Amino acid sequence: MNVDLNALSVFVLVAEERNFRAAADRMGVTRSAVSQTIRRLEETLGIALVTRTTRSVTLTEAGEQLYRSAAPAVAEMHAAMESASVPSGPPRGRLRLAVSSIAESFLTGPLLATFAEAHRQVKLHITVTDEEFDIVAEGYDAGVRLGEVIAQDMIAIPVSAEQRQLPFASPDYLRAHGTPSHPRELSDRRCIGWRAGVHLAPYRWEFEEDGKAFSVAVDDAITTTDMALMIRLAVAGAGITFGLEESFRAPVARGELVPLLEPFCPRFPGFYLYYPNRHNMAPKLRAFIDHLKR
Repeated sequence: MNVDLNALSVFVLVAEERNFRAAADRMGVTRSAVSQTIRRLEETLGIALVTRTTRSVTLTEAGEQLYRSAAPAVAEMHAAMESASVPSGPPRGRLRLAVSSIAESFLTGPLLATFAEAHRQVKLHITVTDEEFDIVAEGYDAGVRLGEVIAQDMIAIPVSAEQRQLPFASPDYLRAHGTPSHPRELSDRRCIGWRAGVHLAPYRWEFEEDGKAFSVAVDDAITTTDMALMIRLAVAGAGITFGLEESFRAPVARGELVPLLEPFCPRFPGFYLYYPNRHNMAPKLRAFIDHLKR
């Protein structure tokens, strides 16, 4: 079977965007051109890959299976073509990064700004998300996450110092309700919790005592997917919250929040840039890694 590899690339984009218009915008072509390419691919394979509606596109079972198999291969193909096309020229193209919203030290700006200035032909596309997914299958070049959640088959480079998670509360809240002396006391306090997604359970608060890890199931009076809102609520005295120390550095410095229970909060490896082990690494990703190491 003679399958058009360009059509396969278009299909992967459509599968990622779930929208013909968005896929067309990414490629700089018309929506009808994308639709016709997908139709020709379906005719070649003899099976429907997508279900079209006026607003969106969903994959059929066969489409889902093809996407899972084809996306990593298409990413490899693009990386190989980029490596071959500009062997001695400056890196160029779109560099897609999926970055955790709590990677504060990475997202503060200087590292990204200096890279953008040094490599003006590379376009940074940064998705800030706390969803866990296969960056290769979704078409990303690299991601930034806490080291403990990165798959072992990825190459990882540290982009932050060690981290630790702490409870925080406002001085007004502590004056009114007292300061807890042990993590288990938190189960009786009004707490503000964080969840990575709408359909996911709130994050469990984890501590350590005498070298043994344990978690506390707090009563989340408020939960949110927005870290910034969580911090603002804690500053307003809505309760005790919990998160990475560096995310709370500014309100702590201003005296708006107080860290709690520090002896029970050990440090752990921080954030890493991670990417697949490829024989043909795209020059744009190599340039970013070299910049990060410097």
